[in-house]
Amino acid sequence: MVKFREQLEKYTETMLEYARVILPKVSFSRELFRKELVKCINWVGDSEVNSLKEWCFENFKEMYPDILTEAFEMKAAV
Repeated sequence: MVKFREQLEKYTETMLEYARVILPKVSFSRELFRKELVKCINWVGDSEVNSLKEWCFENFKEMYPDILTEAFEMKAAV
């Protein structure tokens, strides 16, 4: 069980790192950014969502405040 938990933590950290790489690359397209953001939110663990949210708002709040708010509110509602 401990090994599984460690693997899960590595996975969520990797997904957070992936989000930090991919989102800037797709930020040129509003729809592509929305699609990738939703994927990233679903991939990261619950413990990492706040870190992702903070990072996204720091980096993209000027470009896509509505997309960020909508995507993170959808996650909170689930």
